[in-house]
Amino acid sequence: MLSACAVALRAGARRSVRRLPARALPAAVSVAAARHQRSISSSAAKATDLSTRGMIVQTLSSVGSKREVQQYLSLFTSVSSQRFAVIKVGGAILTDYLDELCSSLAFLYTVGLSPVIVHGAGPQLNSLLEKAGIEPQFEEGIRITDAKTLRVARDLFLQENLNLVNKLEEKGVHAQPLTTGMFRADYLDKEKWGYVGKVTGVNKQSIETAINNGYLPILTSMAETDDGQILNVNADVAAAELARALEPLKVVYLSEKGGLFDAAGQKISAINLDEEFDHLMSQEWVKYGTRLKIKEIKELLDTLPRTTSVAIIHPGDLQKELFTDSGAGTLIRRGNKLVSATSLSNFKDLEALKAVLIRDREGPDAKATVDKYLEFLGENPFKAYYDGPMNALAIVLPATNGRQATLATLTITKSGWLTNVADNIFTTLQKEHPSLVWTVKEDDENLSWFFDKADGSITRDGDVMFWYGIENGDEIVKLMKDFTQHGRAMLGDSNLESRLHRAANGGSKPAVQPARQQARGYSTFTHRPALPTPAFGLSTGRGYVTQTNPNPPYGKKNASKSQPARVALIGARGYTGQELIRLLDSHPNMELSHVSSRELAGKKLEGYSKADVTYENLSPEDVRDMEKRGEIDCWVMALPNGVCKPFVDAVYEGRKSSSHRSVIVDLSADYRFDNTWTYGLPELVPRANLAQATQIANPGCYATAAQLGISPLVEHLGGMPHIFGVSGYSGAGTKPSPKNDVNFLTNNIIPYSLTGHIHEREVSAQLGAQVAFVPHVAVWFRGIHHTISIPLNKTMTSRDVRQIYQDRYAGEKLVKVVGEAPLVKNIAGKHGVEIGGFEVDKTGKRVVVCATIDNLLKGAATQCLQNMNLALGYAEYEGIPVM
Repeated sequence: MLSACAVALRAGARRSVRRLPARALPAAVSVAAARHQRSISSSAAKATDLSTRGMIVQTLSSVGSKREVQQYLSLFTSVSSQRFAVIKVGGAILTDYLDELCSSLAFLYTVGLSPVIVHGAGPQLNSLLEKAGIEPQFEEGIRITDAKTLRVARDLFLQENLNLVNKLEEKGVHAQPLTTGMFRADYLDKEKWGYVGKVTGVNKQSIETAINNGYLPILTSMAETDDGQILNVNADVAAAELARALEPLKVVYLSEKGGLFDAAGQKISAINLDEEFDHLMSQEWVKYGTRLKIKEIKELLDTLPRTTSVAIIHPGDLQKELFTDSGAGTLIRRGNKLVSATSLSNFKDLEALKAVLIRDREGPDAKATVDKYLEFLGENPFKAYYDGPMNALAIVLPATNGRQATLATLTITKSGWLTNVADNIFTTLQKEHPSLVWTVKEDDENLSWFFDKADGSITRDGDVMFWYGIENGDEIVKLMKDFTQHGRAMLGDSNLESRLHRAANGGSKPAVQPARQQARGYSTFTHRPALPTPAFGLSTGRGYVTQTNPNPPYGKKNASKSQPARVALIGARGYTGQELIRLLDSHPNMELSHVSSRELAGKKLEGYSKADVTYENLSPEDVRDMEKRGEIDCWVMALPNGVCKPFVDAVYEGRKSSSHRSVIVDLSADYRFDNTWTYGLPELVPRANLAQATQIANPGCYATAAQLGISPLVEHLGGMPHIFGVSGYSGAGTKPSPKNDVNFLTNNIIPYSLTGHIHEREVSAQLGAQVAFVPHVAVWFRGIHHTISIPLNKTMTSRDVRQIYQDRYAGEKLVKVVGEAPLVKNIAGKHGVEIGGFEVDKTGKRVVVCATIDNLLKGAATQCLQNMNLALGYAEYEGIPVM
């Protein structure tokens, strides 16, 4: 039903590895950590956070799914360190739950997350004052603080801060007490409350410095006036002001109760303020502390970005709250009010609606299919539900003629998932539709989310049908029988995904096809079934792609054939040719029929296990005749620049006397500037174009990383981007030269083609904006690093820029947006591109973006296989180990 993306775990490590003693971790992790430490040799200095982090992901998977853990880790590490979370710790937590608190914080610290901690000590202060014969006094809920109370409070706060810091250090966490100079304040009302402060400023620099030096910052809720007078500040107020200054993703209030509770004593899982605040305030049970808390949180969130949410949780539930969709306490967010429509005329902008329906569903005739779908909606009753920015859109067709109400389409962006708009919409669906049926792909990475929403399900041929609210057993049996026989086609024209699928495969009718005899199916009748091993990945509703053409999609070339596609590789001796051979060896739907190399002719091809293949020395005449006979489905030209033209011309010549049309993918630069060829960068070129192409120019390695690193900001360019690129020496090829002479490169770096490099022209031509590019070669073997300085035409923050990239590449399996500058050593051997850094200078009008790529894989062979898959009608990532 939905195309989706698994948000990948950040590969970079923020700082050198930090290990916790076993007692700092839950039992399962203690064992893993102990094993991990015992396996570390004397070369442990080379270790990074990633190995520990992988262990943590596995362990946290017992709390939530691996997808959830990776998704939220990726989210939390996508922002600067001090903007992950502000955690307010009450005095009672320090007294009764100190060990649980510190274990949870140690866990976060281990995976590279650095929350900012601010604590109070109210109950302890009350106890000390009573022992000293001083009765605590409050006015309007605020402690009246005289000089003696202030002195006791200060000493107490310093001691509690030290206790927390020492406990964290015991668990292997470097913590820094920040007890003075953190909050600036004026007197709230000296005559009324005495030495009580109203915060006017926050010292962010000290917090940032502590985190950058590898310490968790631990703040007390004490402030100072401009002339140095210490003032008492309520810890909740201090946390709120800290959040306003840092704008974190999460504001966490730790509570012994673990959340807010409704009139029946049930914990409230989530509150969407835009949708529910007025209703809550009208409820009789919302009073006293609960009412005040909700109002204060609304006032706080109204001043923060919509990406910020507040959680009220027990300290022992911190991991579950942060790393799962279901959470553990009460999550409060602004959300977006939902809008509904029952007619196309209710939509202010039909073009915007079309864009939402088609986003990341590119394919032949997709736009025309959506147009026809809107015509269908114009002629049939429906109800649509969406939020203001349309991060989520659901269309439901009502029950008619004995058919259950159907969730016809659901599309949700990454932002929609992470801000829980999906939950908002489904809650509304459940209120308005007592029963509902919908379908999802079996490999959808949010599949467990749909299981949570359903009463039952059945699986058939890669699709899962869900339902809720159907209590009549006969109706359920009929529904299951229809789905078993007809699959998703049972929904007919009501389902947009079915229409797009048929269009992609050249069909025009919603013909119900009989189920394949070998089809396997199973059903469930629980809200969250025990899934078979291995468990499904989770989700379809993101509105962004994991697999562009899942079935194979476009109904062309080999999509209808049972035999594998036949591939001929011309120029197999080089590094790229060898990488492509390895990829084809594991591809389920392609076979390497011919490999041509003048130097290796007559020798057996090594590294290919599907068949015995011998190197040939194919001439252009051989290529022409093979094309005439229709022997090859895809020609891959892996030759140096300026060499492949005779072979390409030979394919053209062979086509003249044959109806066979093979695909050509050229890895050289010879046709990258030829408009009759399709430029093969799937993340930036419409995939439908590649699906229809018969001659594809594979982009250059430098050029791929540079374009992906600049493209999201093209409309924001305020001048010429400058690219400083450094490649490993494999980029210089196998022919001996100073640029691949390891001895010459040792302790050296070689700049070359200082102006006018062919990739400079390639990037400029594809982006439609002039760039400057200076390449260098260094002593490592594989991998490229670009440092790109980009002038901006308007003032932006680092967060603004990073969000643009995250939105642009959401769902792209081979592009990973990371928070910090990526490293070459982390991309070598990987099949994608990492983009990070996003540092903006003090003017706000220049950003530096870094990108890394393996020049032999995504810079050449992997990208070639993406293009082959698309052009031959297979799933884009078939045979590619995704990041």
